[in-house]
Amino acid sequence: MRIIAGRQNPAVRLFRSLAAEGDVTGARLLLDGAHLVREARDSGVALEMVAVASSRLARDTEEGRLAHALDGDGVDVVMAPDQLFGAISPVRTPSGIIAVARREPTIAAEIYAAADALVLAAIDVQDPGNLGSLLRAAEAGGVTGALVCGTARGGTANPFSWKALRGSMGSALRLPIVGGLDATAALEALDVAAVTTVAAVPRDGHDPDTMDWSGRVAIVLGGEGPGLTDDLIERCRSRVTIPMAPRVESLNVAVAGAILVYAARRARMRAGTALQRG
Repeated sequence: MRIIAGRQNPAVRLFRSLAAEGDVTGARLLLDGAHLVREARDSGVALEMVAVASSRLARDTEEGRLAHALDGDGVDVVMAPDQLFGAISPVRTPSGIIAVARREPTIAAEIYAAADALVLAAIDVQDPGNLGSLLRAAEAGGVTGALVCGTARGGTANPFSWKALRGSMGSALRLPIVGGLDATAALEALDVAAVTTVAAVPRDGHDPDTMDWSGRVAIVLGGEGPGLTDDLIERCRSRVTIPMAPRVESLNVAVAGAILVYAARRARMRAGTALQRG
């Protein structure tokens, strides 16, 4: 296990550059903490480099055991003095282990190619933690993949930033995701591919439990605050509204996404059961 010292070390520069600005293509991911590093290992994601704080190796710790296991797997594991590790880590209280993972970028068209594709299209979701939670809910609900899009008003989070990756709790390592897309172009591509786009709107949409969720479907969600623009709503083929008590105006985007994904899942499972019975 190599020991690194000094902020000019190439390994230090690699970690710091990914912490400052994540790779929007998702080819390289910065994973902070034992949970994410273990998720990557268990998911078969290639680990380019792992750094562990020297204090975690000096005693029996989860991070130290994981670092030794990865070293035994042939992964390039480096040890950093605690002070230097603090400069590498993107968080205020360093977790003790971080890694750079390699991920094969996804092609958007592959996400909705299947005849029964269920896609999540997230537009202008600004908070990386919210986006990560949304992707976690999407994977749990069985979506085919996610398209992360932005508009001219900007502010959309990078799904491959370390904050979004922590929010997804490992889902972004497994779920097909394409980031950095233009929202209008993405909806046009979905329309050309005969995908039914369903816009989540605060009022006057169909109840999620009465929607026809069959075939290729994309759930289109707007970000925190303003939600989807009128232009994007008009581009969608259908609209859905989550019923809420009168005094509640809106839901967190990750919560709303989870409700809609599971409504689609339930409907599809019922249709599948009915088909089998028939």
